[in-house]
Amino acid sequence: MPYATQQDLIGRIGEDALIDLTDRADPPTGAIDATVVDEALGDADAIIDGHIRVRYALPLAETPPLLKRLAVDIAIYALHRFDVPELVAGRHSAAIDTLKGLAAGRVELPVADGSEAPAAPTEAVVQAPPRRLDRGSLEGY
Repeated sequence: MPYATQQDLIGRIGEDALIDLTDRADPPTGAIDATVVDEALGDADAIIDGHIRVRYALPLAETPPLLKRLAVDIAIYALHRFDVPELVAGRHSAAIDTLKGLAAGRVELPVADGSEAPAAPTEAVVQAPPRRLDRGSLEGY
């Protein structure tokens, strides 16, 4: 299940801007190229999955709004082939930082289906046979 859709991109930047970013035909068609959009959204999904799979079982039952926003920001950044506006680059950087926080456990996803992976143990456990030589058995030496 994709985290975001073409309609989510239109909602963020508008249809005209999405046409400008995706219409790469020569001559331009004046329409959104769904193949280019799908590729950018697929890349965003792969980046997100790569970060969150260490803490959450995939696929998620539903897409949290946070992941939709991150997917949109990453996809819009990917659609800019040449000059990336500062606002777009900043949102992309913030999205990647958020994904790193999700992977490290500093940020939590609101998932109700129990798909969160078990947390890593915080202390080491050592199992060994009992000691043969200790203070009591070495008392005369």
